[in-house]
Parts: sequence; structure tokens; C-alpha cells
Amino acid sequence: MTKNILTFGIIAGFLISTFMLISMNSMSHCEGSADYNTSMIMGYAAMLIAFSLVFVGIRNYRNKFGNGSITFGKAFKIGAGIVLVASTMYVIAWQIDYFFFMPDFMDKYSARMLEELRNSGATQAAIDSKSKEMADMAVMYKNPLFNSLITYAEIVPIGLLVTLISSLILKKKAIVTTVG
Repeated sequence: MTKNILTFGIIAGFLISTFMLISMNSMSHCEGSADYNTSMIMGYAAMLIAFSLVFVGIRNYRNKFGNGSITFGKAFKIGAGIVLVASTMYVIAWQIDYFFFMPDFMDKYSARMLEELRNSGATQAAIDSKSKEMADMAVMYKNPLFNSLITYAEIVPIGLLVTLISSLILKKKAIVTTVG
């Protein structure tokens, strides 16, 4: 089971980390043209694509090691393991990218959010409030532990949702035959 989890988790983690690194770095180097909303949608779509390997990993285990059957609990455990491996790779990739290559990400992101708020006609009080909120978040985001937890919080729920759906679809009871 561990080999199955690691194999599919590493492949999924590689896919989602690679997509994130390419998209974040290209967005970071395109001054003024960053569309964070489109990037976020594409990022979550990439997560779903990478987490399709949860389904494949559970099915692979069921067919190769479960004689064609698997319980919901076993399927969920395998899927959650794949999600944990992939998500950890994603978090590590983001930590390296953020702290070594994009330490100004939160400054750029905050400036963009405040610009969008101004363009929407928000009051100065709302802009000031959001500015303080973003400044506080930027300070917390410099803490690697907080940064890691926030990053896990953005990817793990998607993976667990895919795991839940995959486990429900793939659960299959063993056929018991009696001789007699």
C-alpha cells in the first residue's frame, strides 16, 4: 500500500508543483498584467487534474492488490495518503519559491487587491481596512509555519474531496461464494 501511495502521490505532487511554479513565476515576472482571479481558477483546475491520480491510485490498488475489491475505508486511506504526499510536495515547492525567488509576492498581491478595490469604487475606509488586513497578512505570511499551514489549507480540501468521491465510486465488496 505504501508503494502505491508514494508512487501516485509523487506523480501528483510533481504535476501540481510544476504547474504552480511555472504559473507563479511567469505571473510574477509579468508586471501589471497578472490576473490573480484567472490564475486562481487555473490553479484549482490543475489541482483537480493532478488529484485525478487519487482515483487512478485507488483503482490500481483495488485491482492489483485487492483482488478487485476494496472497502470505502481502505480506499479513503489510500487516497488521503496520496493527497498528503502530493500536498507536501506542493507546500515544499511553494516555500522554496516564495522565500527564495518571490519574497515580494505578498507586496505585489496586496497592491493588486487594493488597486482592484479602488477601481470598484470602494470607500476610503474600506480601502484602509483592507490595506491593514493585507499588511497584517503579509507579516504572518513571512512565518514559514503559518505560510505552510495556509498553503496546506488551499490544497488539502480539494484532494480530500476528490478522495471522498473516488472512494465512493471505487468501493467494491468482495464476492463471497459458498460451496455447498
